[in-house]
Amino acid sequence: MPMPRIQPITFEPANAFVAPHGITPAQFEGLGDQLNACRHEMLNEDLTLWASGKNIPAAKQPLDAGFHELPERTLDDYQSDRDNSELRRILKSAKRLGELVDKVVVLGDGGSYLGARVLMEACCHPYHNEMTRGQRGGKPRMYFEGNNLDNDWTQALLQFLETDSRGDGPEGNWGIIVISNSAETLETAAAFRIFLDALKTKVGDDRLSQFVLPVTGKTGTLADLATEIDCEERFSIPEGVGGRFSVFTAVGLLPAAVLGIDIVKMLEAASAMNAHFQTAKLGENAVMDYVAVNHLLETQGVDVRILSVWSKSLQSVGLWYDRLLAESLGKQDKGGLPRNCFNARDLCVGVRQHQSGKSNQVTHNVIVNSWRQEPLPMGKSPWNQDPLNELADKTLPQIVNATIKAAHLAYKGGGRPTADINLPAADEAGLGQLFQMLMLATVLEGRLLGINPYGQTGIEKDKQVMNQLLRESVTT
Repeated sequence: MPMPRIQPITFEPANAFVAPHGITPAQFEGLGDQLNACRHEMLNEDLTLWASGKNIPAAKQPLDAGFHELPERTLDDYQSDRDNSELRRILKSAKRLGELVDKVVVLGDGGSYLGARVLMEACCHPYHNEMTRGQRGGKPRMYFEGNNLDNDWTQALLQFLETDSRGDGPEGNWGIIVISNSAETLETAAAFRIFLDALKTKVGDDRLSQFVLPVTGKTGTLADLATEIDCEERFSIPEGVGGRFSVFTAVGLLPAAVLGIDIVKMLEAASAMNAHFQTAKLGENAVMDYVAVNHLLETQGVDVRILSVWSKSLQSVGLWYDRLLAESLGKQDKGGLPRNCFNARDLCVGVRQHQSGKSNQVTHNVIVNSWRQEPLPMGKSPWNQDPLNELADKTLPQIVNATIKAAHLAYKGGGRPTADINLPAADEAGLGQLFQMLMLATVLEGRLLGINPYGQTGIEKDKQVMNQLLRESVTT
């Protein structure tokens, strides 16, 4: 289907070309052939093997390349058979749940909930949960659990739900979206057991299934439980899409749709990033340029990668990317160490340390070029002890831009490499592109490093050990 014009995000690597700790233009250009070969491998060999499901070499197993063309497949399905499409089902279920309840608890671990949390923080009003239902346009509040084992926070949410959910109208009801490929992640499984019991007490056995929306694999313990309680609707995580690559499945789309976020626009933006990656050359390709900078820096010891966001709405992007990068590339003694920070809050820690501390870090600034609301001037005050009245007409965006420029100069003065990811806005179009850019870049870098960016053997082993220790404590 033809895609609407999407204002592109851009990657600007100029400040990575600094001496003595950065890279050179010759190094950058010299990586072109390798990057083109890896891109060809992703677009041809990987996708062909994934589509056939046959003769996949051991080194490429698992091959979860299903995320790559997922935006196009989902949109094409919606265009060709709208009433029966997955996207239509998601939108319909989100509308039904939103009309039934005023609060939704999303249960899922890092790969299953962080994408939805990013979208809520970036695309909804910053104080969405504190607003009245009318102010929220009838959309529910949303809370995230099942991603930790914190006793006090879990009980606090349960107590809030109980005291704030009186009566049987929408404002007196709450529901659950539970996300897990198999429900074998203990944090999510334990939380679902606890919250499901509380919900059953609230609505009763007969109506319980109306208030629960599972997103899971076609088989597994969560799928079995959804059948047992007769869930009216459920959504499957597509084959070949790993948890940390699943933001454009029902994992991310369903919670976003419940909040009224334009998931169609987000998918269109992700598709536009795919087209950009497939056709643009090195030096003009955001995905390839990003990988080139990081790979070259890592080969010379700059192996700490900081994602520095300059908008409060994007703080969770760093958490999402930390997981994506660490689980995908932290293998075989390779892979950069991810860190994230929010500026200008973390200037004293991030910028100062990077400027004068160890020279093993690169900072990628995520900069929003336009804001949702009109620029707010600092204003003139009768109390001018600051003294800042001479800057009264300066707006908060102007102050942020000046701070970014000052940070750039500080990095450059110390010969420390940085680069910028520029988002036209922190909205569905910006986030759709950013998610897809970073997922594609992670896989491309994995191919460049000669490691499989899919799968998570270390984490699976940790889960097995934790379960074993818990069971041993029961028998002793």
